[in-house]
Amino acid sequence: MTAVDVLVVGAGLAGLHTATGLARQGHDVVLVDRRAALDGAIRTTGIFVAKTLADFDLPEDCLGPPIHRVVLYPPGLRGPVTLDSPREEFRVGDMGPLYLAAARDAVDAGVLLALGTRYDGWDDGTATLVGPGGTSRVRARFLVGADGARSRVAADLGLDRNRLLLAGAEEVYPVPRHDRPPTFHCVLDPTVAPGYLAWVVDDGEHAHVGVAGHADRFPRGMRAALQEFAATAPGLADVPRPDDVEKRGGPIPVGGLLRRIAGPAGLLVGDAAGAVSPLTAGGLDPCLRQAALAVEVLDRALRTSSREVLAGYDGAALPERFRGRLLLRRGLSAVRSPALVSAGFPLLRTPPGRAVARAVLFGDRSFPDRVSGGRGAGEPARRPAGPARRPG
Repeated sequence: MTAVDVLVVGAGLAGLHTATGLARQGHDVVLVDRRAALDGAIRTTGIFVAKTLADFDLPEDCLGPPIHRVVLYPPGLRGPVTLDSPREEFRVGDMGPLYLAAARDAVDAGVLLALGTRYDGWDDGTATLVGPGGTSRVRARFLVGADGARSRVAADLGLDRNRLLLAGAEEVYPVPRHDRPPTFHCVLDPTVAPGYLAWVVDDGEHAHVGVAGHADRFPRGMRAALQEFAATAPGLADVPRPDDVEKRGGPIPVGGLLRRIAGPAGLLVGDAAGAVSPLTAGGLDPCLRQAALAVEVLDRALRTSSREVLAGYDGAALPERFRGRLLLRRGLSAVRSPALVSAGFPLLRTPPGRAVARAVLFGDRSFPDRVSGGRGAGEPARRPAGPARRPG
């Protein structure tokens, strides 16, 4: 049996950054993921917002061109609303290479990375793992669940679990060079994406075409909805779709940050903790900020041998911060009529409507720098450790 300070389950960005940060503080960390290769079975579009790009060091060669423009479409795609920003609002990460870069940083920091290894339960400080060599056990002082929206670790630690989930599917493929500005196209149509939206992100290098919504409300299933949307997706009229495209998909938690995300034995980060904006479903910025906080909390707990420190890692304060977005999320989920969406679209063309849309899409309040009840929700975080920038 191996004994370590922390076992992290799940090697997405939240798990990788948590493991790397703890290892850089001198702690023994094991990071496991059931995938045999981190650049396969990718589930996220990989959209990084301006706040993330300003605060985190991400590999430059893993980021697409800056996006300044968002176009909002009503059902039928007629009369869209275009919003332009003077700053770089979004960049889409090339997630396979980005995961590999973060994994190299983790290993360089001293993390023991075990791929192709499934977490199979937790019993009184000991985790059971099933990997290429068979079953093994790891005794850990703390367990971290970075294992996604349907977290097994959350259940084993007796913590809260995501209940409100959307389902998303996406196709990704390269596009020929063109002179159109990189654009994020968003379609609000409850018959195409019930309870959420459909999207096209064309940054001049790749196209991401996707739909998301309540899984039980797609009339012919989510994959059929994606196929139908892709045939008429805005912004790609002259872009050939190759026969071989990368397919992505998975659950998206949109109920807001869970309240009980830590206990005496460990804590949750990323999607496992519901750290996704309830309205925009953006999850990469919160997962990185929450990972930085998890490192601080666990480092303090390990150095003081005090499990009570984890009580300060609390999600109870965030629902108050996100009350408006949670209400908008419920409203968006309740809309089932395309006519109702179309009727409300003229409001987006007014100055107040455009201001609201800009605040949602271009604002820097998607997630606070601090989640802990022991610190102010808006207190700036110190610049977290991340993968070193590499030349493009």
